[in-house]
Amino acid sequence: MKRILLFLTIIAAMVPSACASTESAAVGNIDTLSVDTKMGRPVNAVVVRPNFYTEKKKYQVLYLLHGMTGNYTDWSSHMDLVPLATKYNVLIVCPDGQDSFYYDSPIDPKVQFETYIINELIPAVDKRYSTIADRQGRVITGLSMGGHGAMWLALRHQDIFRAAGSMSGALNVAAIPQSKEIQRVIGSHDNWTQYSAISLIPTLKEGTLDIIIDEGISDFLYDQNMEFHKALRKAGISHTFHMRPGKHTWDFWTESLPRHMKFFFE
Repeated sequence: MKRILLFLTIIAAMVPSACASTESAAVGNIDTLSVDTKMGRPVNAVVVRPNFYTEKKKYQVLYLLHGMTGNYTDWSSHMDLVPLATKYNVLIVCPDGQDSFYYDSPIDPKVQFETYIINELIPAVDKRYSTIADRQGRVITGLSMGGHGAMWLALRHQDIFRAAGSMSGALNVAAIPQSKEIQRVIGSHDNWTQYSAISLIPTLKEGTLDIIIDEGISDFLYDQNMEFHKALRKAGISHTFHMRPGKHTWDFWTESLPRHMKFFFE
């Protein structure tokens, strides 16, 4: 898979919080939340608060995932997320995925990112912030590897999220002929079909998840996204599917995110 060079501009200093399992540092509306994990190391996430955030109100949360070679600062490095968080009066949480495809690796105990997000990060966010702490208050989306991760996690945890999105997502990893990164996480290519988001579509019932997919016509993952769209349609699952001019680039993704937030919150 082609690598995208990401330039990181946020460096946050970590300070201890009152919670033993988390640390946080705040810069304006943007916090860095560090959560201890069963992987034996803390993992960071950016948390973006809307203007006028108050503990007196309960907020919906958007979990926003980065792509391959990226990290938890990618989204906030490439666009100002505060106006979007403020417009929809929501929290935006950007976890670190560390090239894991957001899997719990069957071969590496130090790569357990499904467990991190579902069992460690989400409870930490709900404890640290004033959130709607159930599926009605949570949505998830992401780009490329993160688009796969968002669909993978939402379809596997339909009790946790009410909606999911993907931007240029790798929605069928079994269709990728060679990837040392994926092989490092889940092993032989023979296993990849069962680790593809598209394989989970039969678990969906109509009306369970609100789904939005954005894909560029010139994106190298175009065929995977079209395949996922057709599989949803064949299964009778309503969804929003946007095909528009664009490539596998930040220009496309920064235009996609406002579309996804409008879909989720309006």
